[in-house]
Amino acid sequence: MTRKKVNLAYITNNSARNATFKKRKNELMKKVSELSTLCDIKACEIIYSPYDLQPDLWFFPLGGQHVLVDFKRMPEMEQSKKMVHQESFMHQRITKEIDQLKKQCKDNHEKEITHIMFQSLIGKPLHQLNLVNLNNFGWFIEQCLKEIQKSIGTLWKSP
Repeated sequence: MTRKKVNLAYITNNSARNATFKKRKNELMKKVSELSTLCDIKACEIIYSPYDLQPDLWFFPLGGQHVLVDFKRMPEMEQSKKMVHQESFMHQRITKEIDQLKKQCKDNHEKEITHIMFQSLIGKPLHQLNLVNLNNFGWFIEQCLKEIQKSIGTLWKSP
């Protein structure tokens, strides 16, 4: 049985928010413990909350404080190398989405030109196309001819 989707929104009821926080905090601590046990790694967890005066700490047994010491010894560039802030994360996501949009626009344009080409093959007139689409259509036909010529050349060369 699958879980129902969790609505990620601020919980306005204080007691419900506190109960959810405690439950999620315990789940998170359990996952960090499992990760360190299963993968044999040093791990630590520090959780600051508005409900407690002191942060909740979980350290890998026998040397968990070494994780923090090792982290503090690293150069500042190494410490922040894989760190992501909300702003940089959103910038990365936007850049990725823009790249996907450009790729999709290019694919759509090629499909549109292919559709125009097949329409012209069955006898539909091209006079409704504007100059840009006609130029793109001509370029697309040249590319298709080059691919056909390459294929013919490889067929002639093969034994």
